Order: sequence, then structure tokens, then C-alpha cells
Amino acid sequence: MKKIVLSLASVLAATAFAPEAAAVPAFARQTGMACTACHAQHFPILNSFGRAFKAAGYTMMGAQGKVEGEHLSLPDTLNASIVMKVRYQDDNTAGPVGASDAVAQTVGGGQLQFFDEFALLFGGRVAENVGFLLEAQMINAAGLAAGFKMPFTFDVGGAKLSVIPFTTDALGVAYGYEQSSGGVLRSNRWAEHRRETSAIQYNADRGLDAGGATGITFAAQNDMGFINLTKWDASFMPGPGTASGIGGDLDSNYVRIAATPTVGDWAMVVGLGKMSGSSYSNVALAKVDTDQTFFDFQAQGQVAGKELGVYFQHAKAPAGNGVSNAYNGSVCAIGAVCNPDRKATTIGADYTVIPHALSIGLGYRNADTGGAAATNGDDAWTVTAVYDLYQNVAFHLNYSSYSGSAHNAATSVKNLTTLMLEAAW
Repeated sequence: MKKIVLSLASVLAATAFAPEAAAVPAFARQTGMACTACHAQHFPILNSFGRAFKAAGYTMMGAQGKVEGEHLSLPDTLNASIVMKVRYQDDNTAGPVGASDAVAQTVGGGQLQFFDEFALLFGGRVAENVGFLLEAQMINAAGLAAGFKMPFTFDVGGAKLSVIPFTTDALGVAYGYEQSSGGVLRSNRWAEHRRETSAIQYNADRGLDAGGATGITFAAQNDMGFINLTKWDASFMPGPGTASGIGGDLDSNYVRIAATPTVGDWAMVVGLGKMSGSSYSNVALAKVDTDQTFFDFQAQGQVAGKELGVYFQHAKAPAGNGVSNAYNGSVCAIGAVCNPDRKATTIGADYTVIPHALSIGLGYRNADTGGAAATNGDDAWTVTAVYDLYQNVAFHLNYSSYSGSAHNAATSVKNLTTLMLEAAW
């Protein structure tokens, strides 16, 4: 059901006048609805119905048949999807020296990445108030399962209360529950260049934990907003089922509060989030701090009869208190004078030029790396284009230009171009 995106500059040019891991056509099969029923502009941007489907724990049914009995109600088909990303990336740094067929290729020399992602996803209804989502990453050397969550959702008055156990190898604690399309959750972002257009993602997976997270989320949602309280740690599939057999103490905390009002014809998400505490990571094989705070805003509406999304975020992560911080990557010894916080502010807009076909975007990031004061400036301008050949086949073009003291060295990255084809079925 989820819309998909892809990108190739030559194809964009050739088709300009023709009529985000994580696309899940399994949901389209369950509901009998097209991708555009849940997505505004392009995948993975959610509209109001898409947010409602997610808040209901993926349990809504449509035309698909059900197997029903006493204490039993599930689809008569196990709904699956395949998600594929193929991309080409190139930056300004020097490519490999020597014969191209004798040395490893790098982004600096222009690199075709096949696959950037290739996943088998299952998802949907387990029971009347229980759903699930499983991502089986078929190119994941660590194992087939890359992420899993199972929402238990209950209607209480005009609200939905959810309990969601989850684990993910890279998407972080927001994988448990999130409604924003601005990049609070890595897989729900308006642009492919996530660190350049999302302040939260600029800090994400900077520690040795690589974005691994396991926990239990308690969420409450109604038409006015949602609250997410999560106990978690920076581990992926902890316990005896993993090679490490460690982690899983759930000593970190995540608090997220957001309002979702509609002002005029504009649907908004305005919220705050805080990760805190420390826990043992079975990815880092060490204790890590999980300390980050953020503010985010998004508004989705129309200008001149075309869809427009506006996004703003600010996020800050200090150095770890004696251990590495999962959102900063650095350590501050107790009592020491440490480098500045790692922080970023991002603002962006995504405008639909041709409805259900072509969107263009512009984003700006002002950031500090958290390193030495003389070399911590890390700013970026990003332009984007998404062309939907079909609702589940698309092309992406992202170009980012970097500036600031972190990019002064002659060998530093000063620009990055990404051309991507993404499809799901």
C-alpha cells in the first residue's frame, strides 16, 4: 500500500512531462486500496488516513477475505511485499587510483549500489486489535530479520492506546511509534538524503550501536495528538537468540509528545522528543548513552492547488558521560572540558509540480559536528526531485552541497549526488 520512490536523472529528463525501507504493498493487498489512499505527495509521506491506519496497528481490513472464528479474525492471505532500491552515488572526492577493474570502487569515483536495499516485508492484521510488521532484509549479513514490531491497540473512548514490542537493526527507538513524515523515524522522511534534511537523523546512529533498538512502546493517540513512552536499549534482537546473547535490560527512556491539529486546510505535527539514560548495546558490545532532545514541526496543505509540505527540526546531543553517546559518537570524561554538543537545525519544503507524478524540494541544514570548535561547522543545501512512474515505482534525484569548517580540507566531501530507483510490489 505504501508508495515508492526511485531516481535516475536521465529518466527524469526523458519523462518530465509524463502523467521512502519501507514501502509495504502488503497493506494495499489487505485494504484493497491504492498507495495514494495513505500517502500525500509521494511515499513515504503519510496523509491523515495513512496516520490513522498506522495508529490502528495495521489492522484495518478492506476487500480481502478473512478467516474468522471464536477469538479469531485474520486475513485469508499472508500479505507480503518486496522492496528494492538501486542507486548511483557520486561526490567530489578522488576516486580509486589505478585500473578501475583492479581496485575497490568508491562513491568518489561514482558508484552503482545494487542493491542499496532489498527486503521482503510481511505485515497486517493478526487479530481484531493486533497487527505486525516484519522486515526481512535479504542482503543483511547479520541475519534475515532486520526489524519487527507487533502493536496491540485498544479503543478507549475517542483514543487508541497501544502497547508495541519492537526490535530494529538501524531505525532507532522511534521505530516503536511515530506519525511524522519529517524524519523523526528514519524510514518516514520526505527526502532521501536524510542527514541533510532531518536534524534528528543528523544525530541518529552516530554511536557504535548503529541505530539498533529494542523495547516496548506505550502510545496514546487521538485526533489532537499522540504520546509515546518507550523503555528500550540500544540493542538489536537481544537475548539467547543472538550470537551475543546480551542486552535487553531496557534501561533507556524515550518520551515523545506531539500535537496534530488541522488549522484551516493545513494538517500539522508539532512535537517534542527526548531520549535519555544508558544501556548495554549488543551491537557496540559496550554501554552507551542515549541522550538527545529535539523539536519538530510539519505542515501539509496546498498552494495554488498543488500539495506542499513544510518541515522544521532542531536536535541536540551532548557527548556521552564517560561512555559513547549513540547520538553524538563521542565521550566526555567525567569532570573534563568537552567538545560542543552535536546539534542541527533543518528546514525544508516539498512541492508537488505534477499531482501524483513529480515533486521538487529544497532543504537547508545548519549543524555542528560536536568536534573541535575550529572544525565543527557542517552546513548543507539540498535539492530533491521525486518522479512517480507508477504509485509503486519511482525515481529520486537528490543533490547536496556542503559548507562550513568541517569541509575546509581539500579532501573533504563538498557535494553528493544520489540517483535512485525504488520499487515495491
